[in-house]
Amino acid sequence: MFNTLSDRLTSTFKNLRSKGRLSEADIDATIREIRRALLDADVAVPVVREFAATVRERALSAEVSGALNPAQQVVKIVNEELVGILGGESRGLRFSKNPPTVIMLAGLQGAGKTTLAGKLALHLREQGHTPLLVAADLQRPNAVTQLTVVAERAGVPVFAPHPGNQSGVEVDDVIGDPVAVAREGVETARQRQHDVVIVDTAGRLGLDAVLMQQASDIRDAVQPDEVLFVIDAMIGQDAVATAKAFEEGVDFTGVVLTKLDGDARGGAALSVRGVTGRPILFASTGEKLTDFEAFHPDRMASRILDMGDVLTLIEQAEKAFDAEQAAKMAEKVATGQDFTLADFLVQMQQMKNMGSMKKMLGMLPGMGQMREAIENFDEREVDRIEAIIRSMTPAERENPKIINGSRRARIARGSGVTTSDVNQLLERFAGAQKMMRQMSRGGGMPGMPGMGNLPGMGGKKARGRQAPQRKVKGKSGNPAKRAAQERAAAARAAGEAPTAPQGSAFGVPPTTGGAPSTPDDLQLPPGFEKLLGR
Repeated sequence: MFNTLSDRLTSTFKNLRSKGRLSEADIDATIREIRRALLDADVAVPVVREFAATVRERALSAEVSGALNPAQQVVKIVNEELVGILGGESRGLRFSKNPPTVIMLAGLQGAGKTTLAGKLALHLREQGHTPLLVAADLQRPNAVTQLTVVAERAGVPVFAPHPGNQSGVEVDDVIGDPVAVAREGVETARQRQHDVVIVDTAGRLGLDAVLMQQASDIRDAVQPDEVLFVIDAMIGQDAVATAKAFEEGVDFTGVVLTKLDGDARGGAALSVRGVTGRPILFASTGEKLTDFEAFHPDRMASRILDMGDVLTLIEQAEKAFDAEQAAKMAEKVATGQDFTLADFLVQMQQMKNMGSMKKMLGMLPGMGQMREAIENFDEREVDRIEAIIRSMTPAERENPKIINGSRRARIARGSGVTTSDVNQLLERFAGAQKMMRQMSRGGGMPGMPGMGNLPGMGGKKARGRQAPQRKVKGKSGNPAKRAAQERAAAARAAGEAPTAPQGSAFGVPPTTGGAPSTPDDLQLPPGFEKLLGR
């Protein structure tokens, strides 16, 4: 979503890092580039003006001029101001002291309210709540049917006493009474002891008085604790007018951004909070019901500035990875057991549960420089690896060394890949297996201070380098020395000369017969006997 904005800002800051001190002209040029980047991203003009003025004022202060690294300090200021525009601190839902908590969804048609209702219900169910969905959108064709299907996938009940518009075409007349449906839904939730009610309301293709009046009537009827304004992140500059209209009509308490996985410029996320002052609570990042996360302004600012979002990545890993499997794997590494292809398959399956590999790689710091490589990554590669491993026998997974040429051909045919693909997987697995062995011995990860190196993971100069072989001493170029070497070699071959001189520790040769030498056998200098007491 923010790729273009992120690239522009990263390029701007790269020019600053080459300068030891920043002049006013340097700061003005940087602010100008930031302003252009934000405007190109469809951020509202008033928000851009306020942001640029604040950043310039702080950048010209002693905060930057006295810093050891002025460029880094400017990046820090931009990051803090971005966090401020996005809402400062993250805020969650406010639950009622007397259940049920009523959450009303409002927004234009096509913003994704119905799908979002299912995502929010699943999110709350995973937190231990018992939500109930209420189908109060009786205008859009088959909206009630869609909500019923979404609720079934999320595993939550739905209250839909009216079938809604079944004609298949949009109608202007009001079908049924959405206000009565919403009121009855809240009462039903109270009777069935549901602690959360999510009311899905009707939208329109554009702003009109009928839409606002109906939404206002539903709000007055159910007295919601939260009114969430659902806005399409790809809406562009029209986000400001839409947000203001809904603020005046239904007085929403929070914002939910949808379609953040799109390729639009994403200025709506930076505009809505700045114009309305309402916090952004959630973000929808995909089509699956699990592609839904709480909105954290600091993490979103880090993504925009290509600093990554490691905390969200960790949270997703904690949800996807099985704690029992992780404990078994840790015990296996600690006890020095070999890492097998069966273990490798389990790890790959848990990574698949985390979602898109591209999305996960994009959360790592500095990945903006590798965006093209990430975009070209084939998500089906994980499926191919899984197919190859599943085409192996249990014995082959436990001991890949037994996989010879014929076995590799059979595995390739069974998984629908080529033999070279199987060979590449086994080579990569051998490297991973060596790394796991190294970690179990305490060698650590390769390429880190004080830790061992993994074969094949060195730099360009290290690749293919072999340990230097011991040089064998050749024949001398001197004829006399060469003749002596040849005589010594012939004597050794005949067994006439010992391979090493024999004697005591002081170099004194033994007497004939190999008996150890005694003090009487020693030839001492004259007068030395007195010292020995002779």
